[in-house]
Amino acid sequence: MKNNKIKLVLISLIYLVAVLSLSACGKNEGDEAKGAVNLDDGSIRLELTTLEAVRLMGNGINLSNTMEAYGRASLGTDKPVHYYETHWGQPETTQEIINFLKDSGFDSLRIPVAWTNVMDFETGDYTIREDYLDRVEEIIHYARNAGMYVKINDHWDGGWWGMFGSANPDTRAAAMDLYVSMWTQIAERYNHFSDYVIFESANEELGFRLNDTDIARDSGYLDDDACFEMTNKINQAFVDTVRGTGGNNAHRMLSIAGFNTNINLTCDERFIMPTDTVDGKLFIKVHYYDPDGYCINISLSTWGTEKEYLHMNETLKKMEKFTRMGYGVIFGEYAVMVDRDGQPKANALDWHNNFLNNMDYYGYHPMLWDTSQFYIRHDLTYLCDDLAELYKNRSLSARAEMSRDEIEEEAYFAMRAALSLAKDAGRIPDDMAIAWLMYNSGDWNVIYSVGDDYSPESKSEGVVATDVEITGSGIYTVAVDFTDTFDGFANGVVFSAVAIANGEALFPDYVIDILLVEINSEPYELIARPYTATDDGKTTRVNLYNAWVTAIPDEIRTADGDFEGVSPNPIDPEALGQVRTISVTFEFKPAG
Repeated sequence: MKNNKIKLVLISLIYLVAVLSLSACGKNEGDEAKGAVNLDDGSIRLELTTLEAVRLMGNGINLSNTMEAYGRASLGTDKPVHYYETHWGQPETTQEIINFLKDSGFDSLRIPVAWTNVMDFETGDYTIREDYLDRVEEIIHYARNAGMYVKINDHWDGGWWGMFGSANPDTRAAAMDLYVSMWTQIAERYNHFSDYVIFESANEELGFRLNDTDIARDSGYLDDDACFEMTNKINQAFVDTVRGTGGNNAHRMLSIAGFNTNINLTCDERFIMPTDTVDGKLFIKVHYYDPDGYCINISLSTWGTEKEYLHMNETLKKMEKFTRMGYGVIFGEYAVMVDRDGQPKANALDWHNNFLNNMDYYGYHPMLWDTSQFYIRHDLTYLCDDLAELYKNRSLSARAEMSRDEIEEEAYFAMRAALSLAKDAGRIPDDMAIAWLMYNSGDWNVIYSVGDDYSPESKSEGVVATDVEITGSGIYTVAVDFTDTFDGFANGVVFSAVAIANGEALFPDYVIDILLVEINSEPYELIARPYTATDDGKTTRVNLYNAWVTAIPDEIRTADGDFEGVSPNPIDPEALGQVRTISVTFEFKPAG
C-alpha cells in the first residue's frame, strides 16, 4: 500500500507539471477530451522506421473486450458510451488500470474499437458520435501518460465487413465509403498525437471473412482470389486515407493487417503490401494462436513436445519475409487461454516463454490478448504469479542495460535449450508402424491426435486411446474412450480417420478394409464406402468423416479395386449425438 501511495503522489506531480506546461505553451487540439490530461508532445520522428520502432515498443497488451465490445444490436446507437464499453463485462478503463498494465511490464497498448456501435451506417450516415471519439481519446491519453505506445483499429465491429463480399455491387461500394469515412474521421481527430500512436487497418476481417454474413446476409460473393484482391484494395485505401489527412498523419507509422492475420496466408504471394508516400513507416500485423485447440479452445490441455516447439519456431520464422522487405512485424494478438476452470493450462508458461523468445530473436513486436484472464482489471491483480514475473522481466525498463545483440543472443540460446529439453512422446522409429483413431468432436472441445503425425500426447484431458502396432497383414482394432473427459463424451464429430504412421513406407499399396465400427458399444452401419489414401506420402489413412475433402483424390485404394460409391464421409455426423466410445476393427492387407 505504501508503494502505491508514493506512485499516486508522483503521478499527481507529473500531472501538475504537465498542466502548467500546457498553460504556458498552449494545448494541442483534442486535449480537452473528457478532461484527460495529455502528456503526448505531438512529435514525429521522421527518420524512425518501423523496423527500429518494434525494438522500442517492448511487450504489448490488448485492452480486450472493452471499446470493441459490440453492444449495438441490443443497445442501439444512442446509449451513453460506458454502456458499450462495459457490455462484455470489463470495467470502465481508468488511468489506474493503464498504470497497472504498464507496471506489469507492458510498454504498448492496443485498443480494439467497434466504431459502428454509435453509427447509423445502414442509412448511409457514417458519422461517429463525438462522445465516442472523446472516450477513445481519453484512453489514448491514459496510455500516453503512462509512457506507452498505442495502437487503435476497427475490430470486428459486428461483422459489417461482410458488406465487402455482398452480391450487391451497391453494398460493396457502400462498404468502401463507410471504411474511408470512418478512417477519415479517426485520422483527423487523432492527427495531433505523436507517432507513439499507431493506426491499424483492421483486425482479422481482411481475408476470407470479407464474406461474413453477420450483417450482409447476401455476402459470399468473393472467391479466394477476389478476397486477396479486396484485402489489398482496402489496405491501400487505409494508407491513402490516413496520409490524405496530412499533418502528423503524413508520416505516422501505420499497421497493415495481414490476410486473415494468418502467417501462411499473409506470406502468400497474392497478399501485397500497400504503396506509401513515405518510406519505412508501415508495419505488417498478424496473430498467432497455434495450435488453436490449445491456445483458444479447451480440447488440448498440454503443449511442449519437440514437434510443437519446432512448429512454433518454424512458423514464426516465416515473417522474416517482411523484415527483409523493410517492414516491422507486429503480432497483434497471441495467448494461451485459460482452461474451463479459469486456470492457466499446463505448460502455458513454456508456450509464452518460447513465443516471446522468438519475438526477441527475430525483432518482432508481441501484443498479448487478455480479457482480464491474466491481468484482472476489476481489482488489479494477477491470475498467475509466474506469468506476471515473465512479463515484468521482459519490460523495457528491466532490460535497459541490455543491448539488442545481447537480447537476441539470450533468446537464441533459450530457444535452443527449450527445444533440446522437449521430449516427443509420439515419436516412433522409422521401422515401426502404429495405427490410431484420429478424432475431433463437433464442438471442437474433445480431440485425439488429429493430423498425419502420430501424436498421442495431443489430446483432451481424460481421453483414453487404444493404439496398436502394425506388424503386417492382419486384423486390428483401434479405439477412443471419452468417458473420463469433462463431459464424459464427445459431442458429435467434425473429423475422424483411422491412420497408420509409417504405413506408406513399410507397407506400400496396402489397404485398411474396415470390418466393424462400434459407437457406444453398438455396431454402426456406414452410409458409404470408405477408401484408403495418404495425404503426406507417409501415413496411410481412411477417412470416417472429413468435410474438407470436396473431391475424391486420384490416388486411392480399396480392397476390391472398385471405387464406385466411395466417400470421405462414411459416417453421418447428424446421427451421432453423444459419443462415449468409438472403436474400429479393420483388416490390413495388400490391395486387390
